[in-house]
Amino acid sequence: MVNGLVVLTSLVGYLEWGKGNHQFLAQAEFEVVTKLLTNPISVWHPFTLFPMIGQFLLVATLFQPTPSRLLTTIGIVFLVVLLGFMFVIGLLGLHFKIMISTLPFVALSILALRLHYSNQ
Repeated sequence: MVNGLVVLTSLVGYLEWGKGNHQFLAQAEFEVVTKLLTNPISVWHPFTLFPMIGQFLLVATLFQPTPSRLLTTIGIVFLVVLLGFMFVIGLLGLHFKIMISTLPFVALSILALRLHYSNQ
């Protein structure tokens, strides 16, 4: 359950760049998936591939009777590649929309890891 919420909050991340350009990660991910089907080489980048792999791993845990601790950890780490970077950029550049949009992901990721590692 919490892994599903981690995936959902990863899609709420907000990006701003240039003048007047902004997008939520869900919108950007839709574009990446579309390009992945037509021109896979154009999306071959760690900031696109790792988060998507992380999301797939976390979604896979939703179908397990007991979600795998290893898959959960790897999935969250792969998502932190992008969302952690976005949080730092928001913090350093004082872009509060970007920083605040990542906080639900950060909070639920910490909660998910604590739940998985406290039940040893």
